[in-house]
Amino acid sequence: MSDAKSLILLPRLQVQSANAVSGPLTWGFPSPTAFAGFVHALERRLSNVLDKGFGGVGIVCHKFDPQVTRPAGKYTQVFNLTRNPLGKDGKSAAIIEEGRAHMEISLLFTLHDTLDLDAQTYFAAEVMETAHAMRLAGGSILPQRAGKRYEAELISLSQSLADQDEAFRKLRRRLLPGFALVQREDRLLAHLAEMKQQQDQTSTLDALLDLVRLNIEPDQPDPDKPNDPGATQWGIRKHPGWLVPLPVGYAAISPLYQPGEVRNARDNESPFCFVENLYSLGEWVSPHRLTTLQQLLWHQQVDVEKGLYQCRNHYADFVNATTTDIHS
Repeated sequence: MSDAKSLILLPRLQVQSANAVSGPLTWGFPSPTAFAGFVHALERRLSNVLDKGFGGVGIVCHKFDPQVTRPAGKYTQVFNLTRNPLGKDGKSAAIIEEGRAHMEISLLFTLHDTLDLDAQTYFAAEVMETAHAMRLAGGSILPQRAGKRYEAELISLSQSLADQDEAFRKLRRRLLPGFALVQREDRLLAHLAEMKQQQDQTSTLDALLDLVRLNIEPDQPDPDKPNDPGATQWGIRKHPGWLVPLPVGYAAISPLYQPGEVRNARDNESPFCFVENLYSLGEWVSPHRLTTLQQLLWHQQVDVEKGLYQCRNHYADFVNATTTDIHS
């Protein structure tokens, strides 16, 4: 955050029919890559007034309403799918299952350009107006509601690290009530090490599934027989925190082909590569528990040699650090 000149807050965006299927294994809240891509597209639309552009993006969810239904007599939920028109042969077209969700979110991202005083007064409103003409995670952003709490805000950052932390602490109040999405790869690696002690062949995917699924085990003490150590009952294994599986990007499974080399590619002017999803462990935390902006921000990270295209969050690096440690 040392080179960031200011922060921009887009509060309480209402998004309708956003994509709720970000990967082949999970469904739910959109991937951080969708929000990083949104900020990148926003930066390109404002390229006429920006030089250095935007930085990392923070994601806070206030409401999430997946468009699902539980059929009568069933225990599982299914997505509400659209009924497509009949084909030329008079038959129904093949159904491609799509997951949708309505949500209310706030986005906070850094600005690395220095704006003069006159530009600061209207730039946040221009960013909000531009954002409402775009799509976010495949969904439509509904018109801005009336009221100051729904207006975009530009917060100038001081060169003093103490002042920057104080500005963020005041800003956190506008993000409540809600939950911020952060990455907890440290929890995943720690759990993997624990499972490897019992079974050496355990993979990272095994550890991820073990953390986020509902584990019902006969390891809870029986309250009716407190003095009998052998008396147990079935119970849910609990973990601290609201942990979720999280698609965070893509890994290459093919060489990087030159533009136009792969037939039927969407863009014949850019290099092309076949990829698969990358998964990590995420956690929903209340914004008031964040002590520094870097705990909230997601950054795009590209390693072409390794074929990794992902979003990273450094919450785990700061969660146990003091303010002095953070900025040293």
